[in-house]
Amino acid sequence: MSDKPPPREATYEDLERVPSNFVGEIVGGELYVSPRPRTVHARAAYRLCNALGSFDRNPAGQGPGGWVLLFEPELHLGNEALIPDLAGWRRERMPELPDVPALTLAPDWVCEVLSPSTEALDRVRKMGSYAREGVRHLWLVDPGSRTLEVYRLEEGGWLRLGAHLGDATVHAEPFESLALELGPLWER
Repeated sequence: MSDKPPPREATYEDLERVPSNFVGEIVGGELYVSPRPRTVHARAAYRLCNALGSFDRNPAGQGPGGWVLLFEPELHLGNEALIPDLAGWRRERMPELPDVPALTLAPDWVCEVLSPSTEALDRVRKMGSYAREGVRHLWLVDPGSRTLEVYRLEEGGWLRLGAHLGDATVHAEPFESLALELGPLWER
């Protein structure tokens, strides 16, 4: 038998000690510290957010509207602190954006832009957390392989609806009314 004490659960104070040039998250009670995203990662997230912008705004009744979209929101879900690259809430669930440092209402959609240093965390641990919290839709964007994977939560698990490659134009849940061109996400 080992005399080692069980590992201590990470706390918000642990997150506050993470240097500003890193991203800290608590997943499954463990502190994960990752480097800030590389430029290719940041560009893909920015371009995707721009492409989805009409869902967040509905000026004079134009565009699809109906969503609150945020870039890198801090989510406090259960005992976890997660920072997806993008997240969205349907307006009927979040009619007004609260002015808070962290949100406790699980999003309806999250998007993780994969990088070599975070892919395993995003695919394994965070996907499980999002499923447990009832996030209905998940996208994984990989600038390295130029792919978009689209998932829907069904019966507590992720159903992969499709994987789209390269310069395809896709209609992906929950934003299927948009003809999303993937090519601009990969441009350098």
